[in-house]
Amino acid sequence: MAQIVGSILVFVGTYTDTRSQGIYVLRLNLETGELTDTGNRAESVNPAFLTLNTAGDVLYSVNETSSTGTAKSGALSAFAVDPATGALRFLNQQLSQGTSPCHLSLGLDGKALFTANYSSGTVTMLPVLADGRLGEPCSTLQHRGKGPNAQRQEGPHAHSITPDPASGLLYACDLGLDRILVYRAVAGALVPAAPTALATRAGAGPRHLAFHPGGRWLYVVNELDSTVSVFTRNDAKDSFGTAEVQGLSTLPAGTAVTSHCADIHVHPNGRFVYASNRGHDSIAVFAIDPANGTLRALGVDPVLGKTPRNFALDHSGRWLLAASQDSDVIKVFAVDADSGRLADSGHAVEVPKPVCVRLAPRH
Repeated sequence: MAQIVGSILVFVGTYTDTRSQGIYVLRLNLETGELTDTGNRAESVNPAFLTLNTAGDVLYSVNETSSTGTAKSGALSAFAVDPATGALRFLNQQLSQGTSPCHLSLGLDGKALFTANYSSGTVTMLPVLADGRLGEPCSTLQHRGKGPNAQRQEGPHAHSITPDPASGLLYACDLGLDRILVYRAVAGALVPAAPTALATRAGAGPRHLAFHPGGRWLYVVNELDSTVSVFTRNDAKDSFGTAEVQGLSTLPAGTAVTSHCADIHVHPNGRFVYASNRGHDSIAVFAIDPANGTLRALGVDPVLGKTPRNFALDHSGRWLLAASQDSDVIKVFAVDADSGRLADSGHAVEVPKPVCVRLAPRH
């Protein structure tokens, strides 16, 4: 994908219940951290989570709704990306076969797309056609059960589904079940893999996860109890151990404010983990033990905005872009290479109700 030297395209998903137009396209200067608005938009309803193919020429979005036309289902949309400007051209849309799709990802070969439907507690697989359009859904699985939190875990709530770069297995965080269910895509269908699930603590509410670049460790951010869980890959096996080896808080001791975690990422250098706190309005920073993958809390850095949802690190790990949903802003933070801590770069762009930040791939 051709890019202007020293800069990279940034795509922002939003909630469109106020004045948002849908998907916004920004540009990040990789030398200075300056973030600018390209003026490109793509109209779409609640494009609350985005992903790009490896070539960077197709972008996929959820449409986080309970209905699409007369169908009681959310939807997924595909857009062609202009590599020079980031302009988006609508390709097609398919139903997600569930309500409130909130996350999506591509399989390792780029030939299938997977989505998690929060309200219905389902995960769905769709084929990706040769031109980047989405084919009709080919497999949907219903999660079942509930957790101890009567308000938030009255039933299953699939919150993400992410492929393991090492094995290709799909790990689906279900907030309602306190489980990360494990699937394999076989002949156009999702099937349970062994082991079928990893377990967090009761009431934790797993939401998103991130794999360590070395492949040995898995980090899960838990929305309801504001913690991060650590899992270790079984020796000489594709899968991870079913029980967490560590769980620790994303909040400072004594925090009284109500807060819920949202997103998690591992620094490209494999030394740090970051997790966002909505309510405390901060990003927790952890150091990774290179021997066993366990975490040590380094501190909590403010995002200077309200309700940080998703965030993204650039491919060098020099900059972190945080989307503050209730402050209508994307702010850029400089990442200290030695300590991993964040400092305000002074650069920001206003975007209505931003909830997802995705950077174009580097080539």
